Amino acid sequence: MNDEALRQRLEELRREIREHNYRYYVLNQPIISDAEYDRLMAELRAIEAEHPEWITPDSPTQRAGAPPAEKFEKVPHPASILSLANAFSPDDLRAWLERIARVDERVLQADFVVEPKLDGLTVVLHYRDGVFVRGATRGDGEVGEDVTANLRTIKALPLRLPVTGADAADAAGGSVQPPAYLVVRGEVFIRLPDFERLNAELEAAGEKTYVNPRNTAAGALRNLDPAVTAARPLTLLVYQIVAWQTAPLNATNATNATNATNATNATNATNVTNATNLPKTQTETLACLRSLGFPVPESVYCADIEEVIAACKRWEQRRTDLDYEIDGAVVKINDLQLAADLGVVGKDPRGAIAYKFPAQEVTTRLLEIRVNVGRTGVLTPYAVLEPVEIGGVTVRQATLHNFDYIAEKDIRVGDRVRVKRAGDVIPYVIGPVEAARDGDEWPYIPPETCPACDQPVEHVEGEVAWYCVNAACPAQLVRNLEHFVSRGAMDIVGLGIKIVEQLVAEGLVEDVADLYTLRREDLLALEGFADKKADNLLAAIAASKNQPLSRLLTALGIRGVGEVVAADLASRYADLDALAAASLEELQAIEGIGPNIAQAIVDWFARPANRRLLEKLRAAGVWPRQRVRETRQGSLSGKTFVITGTLPGFSRQQAKAFIEEHGGRVTGSVSKKTDYLLAGENPGSKLEKARQFGVPVIDEHTLRRMAAGES
Repeated sequence: MNDEALRQRLEELRREIREHNYRYYVLNQPIISDAEYDRLMAELRAIEAEHPEWITPDSPTQRAGAPPAEKFEKVPHPASILSLANAFSPDDLRAWLERIARVDERVLQADFVVEPKLDGLTVVLHYRDGVFVRGATRGDGEVGEDVTANLRTIKALPLRLPVTGADAADAAGGSVQPPAYLVVRGEVFIRLPDFERLNAELEAAGEKTYVNPRNTAAGALRNLDPAVTAARPLTLLVYQIVAWQTAPLNATNATNATNATNATNATNATNVTNATNLPKTQTETLACLRSLGFPVPESVYCADIEEVIAACKRWEQRRTDLDYEIDGAVVKINDLQLAADLGVVGKDPRGAIAYKFPAQEVTTRLLEIRVNVGRTGVLTPYAVLEPVEIGGVTVRQATLHNFDYIAEKDIRVGDRVRVKRAGDVIPYVIGPVEAARDGDEWPYIPPETCPACDQPVEHVEGEVAWYCVNAACPAQLVRNLEHFVSRGAMDIVGLGIKIVEQLVAEGLVEDVADLYTLRREDLLALEGFADKKADNLLAAIAASKNQPLSRLLTALGIRGVGEVVAADLASRYADLDALAAASLEELQAIEGIGPNIAQAIVDWFARPANRRLLEKLRAAGVWPRQRVRETRQGSLSGKTFVITGTLPGFSRQQAKAFIEEHGGRVTGSVSKKTDYLLAGENPGSKLEKARQFGVPVIDEHTLRRMAAGES
């Protein structure tokens, strides 16, 4: 392909990828699979690698390509980015309308738009000739901080306008051509499911978790390293046009761009150049932004103030059902010119107001700090509180996240503390009210032994979590059993969580080894069991004795030892005796096993309670041995793969075996050392990490060609 044809293909790929990003991150209506998307990105990267001079800032490949910054530069806004006055009741809203009616009686016939008040971080986005060129925080409303490189990492933010093709434009409500210079205002935030997934991943990795989505989003957006920002699940909603300049740009009018006529920024509307396409209402504004490719918030049109009040109440009722945090509703006069004519009081526009919901943050007394023990042995502190009502719910307990959090916030027993409850999220302690201390408070000291089994706890240097590593710990027993019998471990069919709970409640099992000493009469005495069900379960338990060593290693729940690490260990050690004799240095020498996992393995086998458990398993005939496999040489030798998603012709285990048969190695997580990500349908977060590290993404067909020796 000659350069001209290649350049055309590059532009075609960029257009396709922009539209697919829009469908996925804005409309939530993808029309191609992730694997197809990855092939488009791989082709685009290949062309740009061949012709780096063709790379442009708006290319889809440039979302996380900036080096860390030393500091953020200051950015003046083209118009004041104002705050809003607050209303706390329906009467406050009616009083607001009466006040502004004294300024301009036209408001008595005005209509309104009500939007959610997002609990995120305000950003101001600049576009020249449809290309994203700058983004800033709100700052003091006049000057913000330049966070352009970080904003580029947000998939919902369009790098070029409009991003929609014909079909997508129809879905967005028609197409609009961007002006020569456009500035919009929006909110960066993290959706609650993404926040929960992020914390779960961090906790599993032994890293520090975050307190709430708002602070996490703010910290990520203001991180000096865009790669850190890219690793956080930030998203965006845009709701306001700040500036709209249709004339060709020059140094003067680009700097002093015309303010848009809207409810919060509209002071120089008479200077708008060729602004025939400028929206006249907030309803039109949202439609225009949507058509350009921006994600916009939900909105409710209201004909009068009583409909506004009803809409605000509905938002308040929906608050806990949303997948993002809001702390109120924003009421805007729909007619932007009328809103502009009303002017500003201080730093608050008269034409809009925030209706604040009842506080979900209160103060109360911290009576005691207790500790929960999870399945993996992680100790999690929580606060016992003097009962207090938050958002209509009486709260008696709240999470304290981890012991480092208690120390960093200097939270003491007896403190008056600030507590927040957002939606259905568990209440958490924000911090102490230090001014309320009277000297009767005392610092909290983390436990040296597990509160459930009184065995010593372990804290690995560099990790946040503290662990109980006693496999027979009663607090961990039900979850340990559930994990032990699961499909990826010993795969005992028919032994679900409800039966596990029955067995523990009746005292029939005190550790996982006791499963192999269950008798038929034990099961028949349980509710819901008859002859066939008891026989089937006993047969499944007996069959699990034939599981390979890797499955048993996974089932034991050693911290950091999942299916991949278990398989690596089973390929090097013939049985559990051999693994128990391995030294820390020997384990660390295995690729993919770092010092923390190696230490966790050594500590697990050193515990007397765990050694007793192993002896019980050996006595029950659960002691798999396998021949240590020699490393194969083949077409994939020296290559490290990670597998994600559903493959058409392989199960996950079959794909792993295929790679190993041809000399390759399979690990569980993507890193800079990963050579290829093998991706199928619904690939999940590993795909995003591969993109961040520049790891090539291949499909099953490519893998088979590589195994056959093709380039």
